[in-house]
Amino acid sequence: MATLIHTLADHSDDVNYCAFSSSCLATCSLDKTIRVYSLNNFTELPYSPLRGHTYAVHCCCFSPSGHVLASCSTDGTTMVWDTRDGRTLAVLEQPSGSPVRVCRFSPESTYLVAGAADGSLVLWNMQSLKLYRSGNVKDGSLVACAFSPNGNFFVTGSSCGDLTIWDDKMRCLYNEKAHDLGVTCCDISSQPVSGVELKYKCTLNGHSAPVLACAFSCDGQMLVSGSVDKCVIIHETSTGNTLHTLSQHTRYVTTCAFAPCSPLLATGSMDNTVNIWQFDLKQPCAGNTVENESKVTVEDWSEDDVSAWLCAQDLADFVGLFKMNNIDGKELLNLTKESLTNELKIESLGLRSKVLQKIEKLRMKMISDSVTVPDEFLCPITRELMKDPVIAADGYSYEKEAMENWISNKRRSSPMTNLPLHSLMLTPNRTLKMAISRWLETQQKYS
Repeated sequence: MATLIHTLADHSDDVNYCAFSSSCLATCSLDKTIRVYSLNNFTELPYSPLRGHTYAVHCCCFSPSGHVLASCSTDGTTMVWDTRDGRTLAVLEQPSGSPVRVCRFSPESTYLVAGAADGSLVLWNMQSLKLYRSGNVKDGSLVACAFSPNGNFFVTGSSCGDLTIWDDKMRCLYNEKAHDLGVTCCDISSQPVSGVELKYKCTLNGHSAPVLACAFSCDGQMLVSGSVDKCVIIHETSTGNTLHTLSQHTRYVTTCAFAPCSPLLATGSMDNTVNIWQFDLKQPCAGNTVENESKVTVEDWSEDDVSAWLCAQDLADFVGLFKMNNIDGKELLNLTKESLTNELKIESLGLRSKVLQKIEKLRMKMISDSVTVPDEFLCPITRELMKDPVIAADGYSYEKEAMENWISNKRRSSPMTNLPLHSLMLTPNRTLKMAISRWLETQQKYS
């Protein structure tokens, strides 16, 4: 049950965006201000509202620590604020001067992305507050952005309907026409992400008019959407079922956000208000914190954490078997072909191979998360450690499966240079494969 517990009505014009930190809620508006509220009693902080933009504020977001707030505006700037006292830390000007429509911090607060109406995209270094990288989408305005949980890549959405995936060096990894009428919002759940290729999963229905906003809950189990139909719908991501339909707003719903540490949902509207909803959450999934910011190492996973991982890897059928055999994180990493056959009695060779592949990928991820992997060992497409590197006609090395997928999607250009490939032949890079193997052995020896 979702219950409306508070309505904020301090903005004098349309509310464009709202964002939570662990202790605060920030909202921004066409009225040129950003307002910051305490989650304890929903009163404004002493320094609120924040004034500095000369035109409408389109987006605001907190850094992961919550100590910094960013906002962007039609005035062509992205402003960075100290949330402890409201001080302006920086005014970052979009090089093109175009209205900035969206901003987002990377998970480690290393970078801040700012996307503009002319399609320009800037990656700001948050330590130096200097421009780190810049790029452009071919058509349309940039209106949406979301980082992957580990920060290796981020997705942007444009008004022409394209979703584009970029790595942390602003190299374009993937582009796809997703919505004929344009993207209005995008988000990535906190669940582990494998690779960077977009694959259609399902369509969620329920709204009777265009959707303007969407956001995942912090555990990825729910997805909320807001629409021109003035309604907010909360969906269950695993089934697509509608859990709640909220219809308190009197005009278009422009933004919605889940709080990271409490069962709260904020929805903002062109009716100048932000509604705060509280709802009863099911017992959180044990795997919610497993890979979130790497706070729990795999060796320390509980049996429930392993169950959650199995579900995320499409191996839910094995949850009962693993629980019955008391497989925790340490046991999971020690599983072999023999133990799967003799102890767990998994008879199917195909299923054993699938489980072992997932475990091996988990081991490799542990290594890559705990140490800095040499950049030349990472596939430029997936940004993951290569297992079977091949050399393409552009002279660069890629993970074989990733490059084959790239070519199979009728792409005939280099993922690195965007120039035409004069040949589609892929040559095994045995020297690089041996170097990666030796590096892995060294890491496993000392880990």
